[in-house]
Amino acid sequence: MTQLFPKWTNKIPAAATALLVLGAPTLVFLVWYYFSPENTDVGYAPAQPVPYSHKLHAGLFGMDCRYCHQNVERGPHATIPSTQTCLNCHATIKTDSVVLKPVQETYAAMLAGKNPAPIPWVKVHLLPDYSYFDHSAHVAVGVGCESCHGRIDQMQVVRQVKPLSMGWCLECHRNPEDHIRPVKDITKMGYEHDVELARKLIKEKNINPPTHCSACHR
Repeated sequence: MTQLFPKWTNKIPAAATALLVLGAPTLVFLVWYYFSPENTDVGYAPAQPVPYSHKLHAGLFGMDCRYCHQNVERGPHATIPSTQTCLNCHATIKTDSVVLKPVQETYAAMLAGKNPAPIPWVKVHLLPDYSYFDHSAHVAVGVGCESCHGRIDQMQVVRQVKPLSMGWCLECHRNPEDHIRPVKDITKMGYEHDVELARKLIKEKNINPPTHCSACHR
């Protein structure tokens, strides 16, 4: 009697089993690694409608982060500066700069009683809607801007340098001594971290970052 299937088909079940046993874990690993924020988000540096150099303003001029991001100590969002904040300086400095035209035009429209569309700044550090993060709670205990945003004073174009993933956040909450500094130094770039001082501050302020789900998922 003629065989319906050739002999090599007898190897198919064994090959399929091997593929399932070896291939599935490999696929899971590849997705876990290459689709993690460490690879998909770190390095994100979108172009902005008005090119703004933190390297110039925060670095060379030494401007404090809080001059522009005024709400960082008072609320969950750091907020972007208003056109008025920009023109506090640029009303007399670089007034003929082409790149400042959108800011000047927006401010002029506001003074004329119009309701201009806001400058479409592109957010760099994105968190999922289901995650809650409060800037004020972190800076109030001495978590420096540099811990999450990196050396912003060296960036011509702002980019994301930390994954901002759940695992990354939990690592900090479990080991806060790696990031705590005196509150007066929260905006200091290139801060030389002192673990012993951090532990002392944690004890004095009774800093105990939560690690339960409801801390960030509300």
